[in-house]
Amino acid sequence: MKKIGFLSFGHWTPSNQSATRSAQDVLLQSIDLAVAAEELGADGAYFRVHHFARQLSSPFPLLAAVGARTKTIEIGTGVIDMRYENPLYMAEDAGAADLISNGRLQLGISRGSPEQVIDGWRHFGFSPREGESDADMGRRHTEELLEVLRGEGFAEPNPQPMFPNPPGLLRLEPFSEGLRERIWWGSGSNATAEWAAKLGMNLQSSTLKDDETGEPFHIQQAKQIRLYREAWKAAGHTREPRVSVSRSIFALVNQMDRMYFGRSGQESDSVGYLDANTRAIFGRSYAAEPEKLIKLLAEDEAIAEADTLLLTVPNQLGVDYAAHTIDAILKYVAPELGWR
Repeated sequence: MKKIGFLSFGHWTPSNQSATRSAQDVLLQSIDLAVAAEELGADGAYFRVHHFARQLSSPFPLLAAVGARTKTIEIGTGVIDMRYENPLYMAEDAGAADLISNGRLQLGISRGSPEQVIDGWRHFGFSPREGESDADMGRRHTEELLEVLRGEGFAEPNPQPMFPNPPGLLRLEPFSEGLRERIWWGSGSNATAEWAAKLGMNLQSSTLKDDETGEPFHIQQAKQIRLYREAWKAAGHTREPRVSVSRSIFALVNQMDRMYFGRSGQESDSVGYLDANTRAIFGRSYAAEPEKLIKLLAEDEAIAEADTLLLTVPNQLGVDYAAHTIDAILKYVAPELGWR
C-alpha cells in the first residue's frame, strides 16, 4: 500500500488559454481540487511555494482553508524555502493551520530552489551571518523551527501581564501536539537527506537531485532514500520515518489525455546545472496507456522505496481535468502495482 497525493505548482497566467488567470483563481481552485481529490480517495494535497513568481507563495492561508473544507486528506507543502522564514512566526502559522485541519498538516520545508530574483530572502529581511551561506541560513532557520515545535517554554513572562499566564516559561501559541513529527525536508543531495534523518524529519525527494554518481535518476534517488533510512536508524529515532517522491505521471485513457500528453512523455532523464557548480539530474516523466504505464512504473526503484507518491498536476487546465488525471492513476494504475 502506498499513499498517493497530488502536488500543485499553482501556476497562473493572464492568458485566455489558462484556467487560472489570476492569483485568486489559483487559490480558490487549489481548495476545490483538494476537495475533489479527497472525494476520489486520494491521500494528500500538497502545494509548491515560490516567491516573486506567478505561482502559489503564501501557504498557510491556503492550508488553513483546505483544512476547513476537507476531513481526511493530508495537506502539505513541497517545499517552503526556509531562507525566507521567521521560524517563530512560522511555528504559530503552522500550529494554527494544523489545529484547523485536526492534525493533518504535513509540512515540507527546505533551503529552497533557484529563484526568480537575486537573493530574494534579503527583501524579506534575512541575511546570512558572518561565515554562513544562504543554504546554511536556511538550515539554521529549520533547526530553530524544530526547536520551538517541541512546545517547551523559553520566553520569560511579564510580571505584570495583560492576561494571566500559566506557570513557568512561555511557549508559542497555538501549539499543535504532534506537528514536530510531521515536518519533511526536501532534499536534493545524499548529504542533506542524512542531515534530515539525524534531525528526525521525514524526507521529500522531488524529480531532481544532485547528480552524484552518473546513474539513472531513479537509481540515485533510491540510494538516497536508503542512505536516509540508515541515518535515521543510526540516530536512534523510535518512530518509522516517512518518505515521499514526486513524479509527473499521466495515464492516457481518453482523447483529451492523448491531445494534452500523448507526445509529452519524457522517456529519459536529463542533466543540467542549477548553478555554476551544481550538476543536477532531472527524472523522466511518464505518459502512456495504463498497461504500458504499469510496466514502466514497476521499474522505478525510488517509487518502490517510498511510502508516499505525489503526482504533479496540470493546474492551469482546470480543476475537473486535474482531478481526472489523479483519478486515472488511482483507478487504472495504482491497483495493478499494489499501491491500492
